[in-house]
Amino acid sequence: MQLKPLKGQHHVSAITADAKRNYNFYTKTLGMRLVKKSINQDDTSVYHLFYADERGNPGTDLTFFELPYAGNTYPGTNSISTTSLRVPTDDSLEYWTKRFEEYQVDHDAISEHTGRKTLAFRDFEGQRLMLVSDENNDGVSGGVPWEKSTVPTEHAVYGLGPVMLTVAKAETSAQVLTQLLGYREVRSYRSLVEGQPDVRVFETGEGGTGAEVHLEERSDLPVERPGRGSVHHVAFRVENEEELRGWVSHLKQLRIPSSGFVERYYFKSLYFREANGILYELATDGPGFEEDEPFETLGERLALPPYFEEKREEIEAKLKPLDTKE
Repeated sequence: MQLKPLKGQHHVSAITADAKRNYNFYTKTLGMRLVKKSINQDDTSVYHLFYADERGNPGTDLTFFELPYAGNTYPGTNSISTTSLRVPTDDSLEYWTKRFEEYQVDHDAISEHTGRKTLAFRDFEGQRLMLVSDENNDGVSGGVPWEKSTVPTEHAVYGLGPVMLTVAKAETSAQVLTQLLGYREVRSYRSLVEGQPDVRVFETGEGGTGAEVHLEERSDLPVERPGRGSVHHVAFRVENEEELRGWVSHLKQLRIPSSGFVERYYFKSLYFREANGILYELATDGPGFEEDEPFETLGERLALPPYFEEKREEIEAKLKPLDTKE
């Protein structure tokens, strides 16, 4: 079958050592909605938390695996080094600067990268994040802010922006993006680090903030040692299960090792790791997070895919209570 271009970011999954503080930061400080309180399907003793727009539309999810004993992250190459979050306008960044000062969030000054205004910041574990203004975006659309957010809708986070990959050999990752995944290299901009190559920008589908990968080559860094505050993987959007199975067959034909088809209930997935160590996921747009909870109460109870439901009592006994109704 003829594979369609990927549609952009689906979700980014990161690591936290403290689910409670994580929940407070991303819902109360950043104003995102917890659309699913679930478990790591590969390790049911820890939470998997999904923050997004009002209903977890594809391209809006920032998710976290809770690993209570994870050590600190030592930044370096072979990493997804920055996750961007989309906000509506340049004025939104002024709002967020004041909010970060009020909530004592570690942040930089507003700056401009590749024609867009941005605001870099870190969460309580050093997770590297950046708000990006969508004022001049004409690419893939974002989601819909939750009306009950702690942040006014005119300034709310409503999607994922570009992801930054930091690698030792950029050309290796560039070939994966263009020759395998079908991305287009569209421009570059100067590195923030003196003496390092320009950052290369790749886009897919309709392009724009929600469909870009920024590729940074660094010769001055060791390989990253991940832990709390690091990113586990980035997922890109495919239309449906048929399209995903086409990708499974395509990677198999190319003899590229992968997970094969994986059932995640809220979406279907495929995982593979490229030579620079970056873990990619391809994920379907549906079925979505309302398969087992109504829109009004998303994220309020522990949600388990049907194939884990018979173990609910055992699973809940291992999890530290996380009250999301406060």
